[in-house]
Amino acid sequence: MKGVENVHDVLAIEMQGQLADLPSSTYEMICRGAAINPSAPALSFFAASNDYRNAECWTYSELVRDVTRTANMFARLGVQRDSVVAYVLPNLPETHLVIWGGEAAGIVCAINPLLESEAIGELLNASGASVLVTLAPFPGTDLWQKVQAVLHKVPCLQHLVLVNPANRMPGEKGLVGRVSKPGTGSNLHEPGGIHGAVPAHVGIHDFSTDMARECGKALSSTRRIKIDDVSSFFCTGGTTGLPKIAILRHGNEVANARNAGQFFGESIGPGKTIFCGLPLFHVNAVMVTGLLAFSRGAHVVLGTPQGYRGEGVVKRFWEMVEHFRINFFSGVPTLFGSLLDVPVGDHDISSLEYGLCGAAPLPVELLRAFQARTEIRILEGYGLTEGTCVSSVNPPLGERRVGSIGLRLPGQEMKAVVVDENGRYVRDCLVDEVGQLVISGPNVFAGYVRPEQNVGIWMEGGDGGRWLNTGDLGRCDPDGYFWLTGRKKELIIRGGHNIDPAAIEEPLHRHPAVQIAAAVGRPDMHAGELPVAYVQLKPGTTATEAELAEFLRREINERAALPKGIRIVDAMPLTGVGKIFKPALKRRETADALESALAEAGVEDATVSLLDDPSRGISLHVELGDSAFEALATSALGRFPFAFSISAAARPSRAQQPTDTDPAATGAQGRPT
Repeated sequence: MKGVENVHDVLAIEMQGQLADLPSSTYEMICRGAAINPSAPALSFFAASNDYRNAECWTYSELVRDVTRTANMFARLGVQRDSVVAYVLPNLPETHLVIWGGEAAGIVCAINPLLESEAIGELLNASGASVLVTLAPFPGTDLWQKVQAVLHKVPCLQHLVLVNPANRMPGEKGLVGRVSKPGTGSNLHEPGGIHGAVPAHVGIHDFSTDMARECGKALSSTRRIKIDDVSSFFCTGGTTGLPKIAILRHGNEVANARNAGQFFGESIGPGKTIFCGLPLFHVNAVMVTGLLAFSRGAHVVLGTPQGYRGEGVVKRFWEMVEHFRINFFSGVPTLFGSLLDVPVGDHDISSLEYGLCGAAPLPVELLRAFQARTEIRILEGYGLTEGTCVSSVNPPLGERRVGSIGLRLPGQEMKAVVVDENGRYVRDCLVDEVGQLVISGPNVFAGYVRPEQNVGIWMEGGDGGRWLNTGDLGRCDPDGYFWLTGRKKELIIRGGHNIDPAAIEEPLHRHPAVQIAAAVGRPDMHAGELPVAYVQLKPGTTATEAELAEFLRREINERAALPKGIRIVDAMPLTGVGKIFKPALKRRETADALESALAEAGVEDATVSLLDDPSRGISLHVELGDSAFEALATSALGRFPFAFSISAAARPSRAQQPTDTDPAATGAQGRPT
C-alpha cells in the first residue's frame, strides 16, 4: 500500500489483515528489513557538521552483523532475558548497536546524557542495571566525569562498557584521543587509569575491542525472544513531574513500527533517506528514525553526536538535505522555528517529502510560515512514550489539517471520552466533543517500573477493555482527525476558569518579533493561578513587554486569558529533545509569587526554596531572617496549595549583636487545606 489518505484507508488496512505476521522481536524485525537489500545503505554517521560529506556508512548486512556481535558481547557478560543494559550515550553508531543488540540479549534502559550525576545514578538504581555503556574519557566531554562520580552508588552494576569517541572523530582530534588518552583501548586496565576510578567489583570493557571478537553471523544465545518479553525501559514524565521509567515490550515496539510503516507507506522504505537529529535516549529518535526506518530498508543518517544541537547542524541543514537526498526528518516545534531562520538559498531540497513534528503542539502560525517559506509539508503527529511513540499523524497522502494531530494509526484505538470527577469512564464523546484522550492496542506499554505510579492511569473504556488515559484533552472531528485542546496538567485555572496555554501562545506566535512563547500559571492567593507568558524574540528583532501586552489585548477576546505579565527571556529552558521545559518556568513564577506574597504580608528578608517531594509534588521551604516574622509567614503561605516548612534565625536579645552565623531552626511546618 502506498500509504494512508483518510480514515477509510486506516480501516481497510485493519480489515485486510495487513497487520498480521508481526516479527517476534525488534531483532527479527531489523533482520527482515535488511533482507530487502543487504547491500543497501542502512546507517550513515558524521561527527561534525562541516564533515558531513565524509560520513561513515554501514550497509544492512554490516548493520545486522554488528548488532549481532553486540548482542553476543552482552550475552558473554552474562546478560539474560531480565538483565538490564543501560546506556548513557550521545548519538553515535554504537548507540544503535547497543539499543538493538541490548534488546536481543536482555532489556535496554535509555538514560539522558544531559542529566546531572545524581539523576543518572538514581535511574541506574531504579532500573536495576547490571551493565552500563557510556563514553570513555575524551577531551571536551564531561560525560565520563558525571557517570564516574556515581558508580560507587550503584551496587547492582557489574560491568562497565566504554565507547571511545576518538574512534568516530575526524582528523587530529580523533588521532589524539586514540593515541594519547589513557584509559581506553589497550591502556584500559593500567594502574592510575580508569581501573582505579571504578569500584573493584565492576568489570571494565572496551566496546570496539570486545564487540569485534564476537561472531556476527547469528545470536549465540539459545534464548527464543517472545513478543511479550520486555525490550526496553524509557524514562518519561520529566516535563510534568518526577521521572518515571516506562516498560516497553518487543510486541509494543514491533507493532508501533509496523503500524506506522503501513500508515506512511512507500514514503519510508528502500531508497528513502531519513535524517535523525533527535537524541537517541528518546522514543521518537529510536522508533521513528530508527526501528521504523530499519524495518523497511530505509537509510538513516545520524547527524553528529549532539544531533540538531550539534554546532552548525541547523545552519547547514539544507546542505545536508541536498547532499544525502533526505526524504524525511522528525523534529519538535523549536527545531522548525530555528530552521525558519535559515535561508534555503540555492540548495536543491526537492527530495524532501515532509517533516514530522511531534513532542509538543506546533504553533499554527509557525507551521504556515514554515510551509510557505520552504514548500515542505509538515505532518503534525501525536504520541507518548507510554504508547511506544506514534499514536496519530496527519496522512502523508491526504488532507493535512493545520492544528490537527491527524488520524489514528491502524492497529490501535484512540478516542475521546467523558469521565466523572474521579476519572472513571462515563461514555464516549460525541463528534467534536472535548474529552480525555485514551488509547488502546498492542503499542500501549506494560506500565511503569514503580507500581505506585501505575495507579489511575488505566480505565475501562466501555467495551470491557483496558485503555490508557493519556492525560491530554482532545476531540475527534467527523472525518476521524483528532485535535488536542489542552493538557490537563498544563491547564491554567484562574478562579475556576480553565485556560488552555495555547490560547495565549498561538496569538503571541503571530507577532512578527516572537520566535517561541510559553504560557504558565502563576500561583495567586485570590484566583488560584494567573496566566503569565514567556517570550523568546527572533534574532535581530525588538519588542517590549508593553508592546506585546497591547498586541495580545487586540488578539485575545477572552479577558481571563490575558496574561498578568509577559517576560522576555534570552533563551527558553529546553528539555533534551528540544521541548520547552515549562516546569522551569513554573518554578520561577512560583518562587517569585511566594516571595512577593511574603513581602506584601510584611515579612522581611525571606528566601523561598522549592523542593520536589515524591509524594506531594512541589513543597516549599522558607528561610526567615528573623523568627518574629514566623506567624506572618505561616499565615501568608497557608493561602497557597503547597506543603511548606519554615526555619528562622533566632531573634537576638538586646545584649546580642545581630549575626548571620548563629542560626537556630524553629522547624515550623504547615500543610494548607
